[in-house]
Amino acid sequence: MVVYERQDRIGGLLRYGIPDFKLDKGLLDRRIAQMRAEGVEFHTNSHIGVDIPATQLMDEFDAVVLTGGSEKPRDLPVPGRELHGVEFAMDFLRANSKVVQGVPGAEENLISAEGKHVVVIGGGDTGSDCIGTSNRHGAASVTQIEILDKPPEKEDKGLTWPDWPNKLRTSSSQEEGCERMWNVTTKEFLGDDNGRLRALKCALVRWDKDAQGRWQMSEVEGSEFELQADLVTLAMGFVHPVHEGLLSDLGVALDGRGNVEGSTEGTDAYKTSIDGVFAAGDMRRGQSLVVWAIREGRQCARAVDEYLMGMTSLPR
Repeated sequence: MVVYERQDRIGGLLRYGIPDFKLDKGLLDRRIAQMRAEGVEFHTNSHIGVDIPATQLMDEFDAVVLTGGSEKPRDLPVPGRELHGVEFAMDFLRANSKVVQGVPGAEENLISAEGKHVVVIGGGDTGSDCIGTSNRHGAASVTQIEILDKPPEKEDKGLTWPDWPNKLRTSSSQEEGCERMWNVTTKEFLGDDNGRLRALKCALVRWDKDAQGRWQMSEVEGSEFELQADLVTLAMGFVHPVHEGLLSDLGVALDGRGNVEGSTEGTDAYKTSIDGVFAAGDMRRGQSLVVWAIREGRQCARAVDEYLMGMTSLPR
């Protein structure tokens, strides 16, 4: 078994996307050492579809599994987006993690929040990681803005069960220090004469249901305000896997959301539109949690084993 990784170290999102203060990388190193001892061969700095033609894998291997994740970030195409200081959250986190983990030359690419007024756009886990990282850099201030309504302090169990309850959640990073704002939309990034970010032009929004019961957003008239910022991290999630390179070279079918098309059920579980090519994790299901990636990886291994051997004894 051979694993190709485009980064310089194995571990994917767990390696560089999740800060070290949140995940001890020694856990990754121990598991990778175990896999090497079991015979897995790892190749880093190998960007399939760029450094190595994707079709080459089809010629060399009997089965190929696509587990490249959902890495196409959701952008915010408003005026001023090109200003220096507006960064994708994952670029900010990855650059910091490489410095913390002692990657040679990583200091040159660090996006520092030291002494800066930081605004994090997005209220999820990635946004929280940006808050914790900015605080550790020594940011002058950290503000997190979310376009949705502020969740209730306590969940309505009768209304939400068995679904994930809607309630206000506070991460350890948020507890360390940040201002949180809800119902805020960004209308424009404002810069200085040198093309550097200085502020955000924002407005308050409200959410109401239309006649069909669908939530519709509207701007609150006269609610515009400016928010000082030297650094903005866009932590608004990911839309789908990167299509350029690997996926476009292979020509695998995509679903309506831009993910690799594939089912988890029946005899075609985890198979793509190309014989011998499988997909699992975020690349197939869209952005999700690490536990889902682990589950899908195990189930996909079972599907590949059955495809190659005609049967399998691997657990479901």
